[in-house]
Amino acid sequence: MRCASILSLSVLSVAPVSFSYAAELPEFVEISGGTFLMGEDRIYQEETKIHQVTVSSFAISRTEVTNAQFRKFVEETGYVTSVEKPLDPADYPGVPKDLLQPGSMVFAQPAGAVDMGDVRNWWRYIAGANWQHPTGPESSIDGLDDHPVTQVSIEDARAYAKWAGGRLPTEAEWEFAARGGLSRKAYVWGDTYDPAQGWKANSWQGQFPGEDLADDGYHGTAPVGQFTANGYGLYDMAGNVWEHVSDWWVPGHPDKAQKDPSGPPMKLAARFASSATGPMTVVKGGSWLCAPNFCLRYRPAARQPAEGHIGSNHIGFRIVRDME
Repeated sequence: MRCASILSLSVLSVAPVSFSYAAELPEFVEISGGTFLMGEDRIYQEETKIHQVTVSSFAISRTEVTNAQFRKFVEETGYVTSVEKPLDPADYPGVPKDLLQPGSMVFAQPAGAVDMGDVRNWWRYIAGANWQHPTGPESSIDGLDDHPVTQVSIEDARAYAKWAGGRLPTEAEWEFAARGGLSRKAYVWGDTYDPAQGWKANSWQGQFPGEDLADDGYHGTAPVGQFTANGYGLYDMAGNVWEHVSDWWVPGHPDKAQKDPSGPPMKLAARFASSATGPMTVVKGGSWLCAPNFCLRYRPAARQPAEGHIGSNHIGFRIVRDME
């Protein structure tokens, strides 16, 4: 899918701009509702079926929620995130004690080639990892106010959204917004991607997971708004961090037209989850860890499951508001 040229956009392309992070809340963009074809049938099975979806108008934050914005929420409410709380052994029988400590998942780049079938070769549970210390207790977000907040669970994202007077987007709303007015294109900017003509998203360059060339200028998260916006003026709808949406996860879409879908019921999602994790929810958009050789998911149709009570240093979120 990595091709030789970039198609010309048929909608407005918005260049990177400077943002003011003094704002306590995200800036919102109003999106007129419409009908589109959701899903993809050319890449990963869980993105099928392509089906017609109609969404009502809504407003969505122009960027991912930043560290500065999340800090304001915590300061005003005293909120404690999921990964800052110890797990109850009664809820997790048989789990080693060290994995019950407050902490979260952190990417650990291996030194060389590893078995690509075992994600434990590049993910570690690190005690003390949280939104203020995203890669462990010795790390910090000092100087990273304009980076997307990470190490937040969907519970945390929902709590922030409620405080900010909004909610999480549905998967359909998110994908409609990510497409930026384009129909049936693989990426938020068109059908092909040639980095020689400019980097379009914060993703992984090199052979994942052992080699990140950081040719796009970043290893890890980037400040929000560093890459060209889509046709709706939204930034980082591809790459940087995965984003929580409200839908429960099942590995595919219904084969029927829908209007303002809110996703499958939790009971159905439970059929596709282990007893250790429970029903999972959807994350969208890919992250700085996505590479063509392993995770070509910095695309609007891309989707993956996320556990409900844990975070990672490549998942964040943005929020929406209803329009009256």
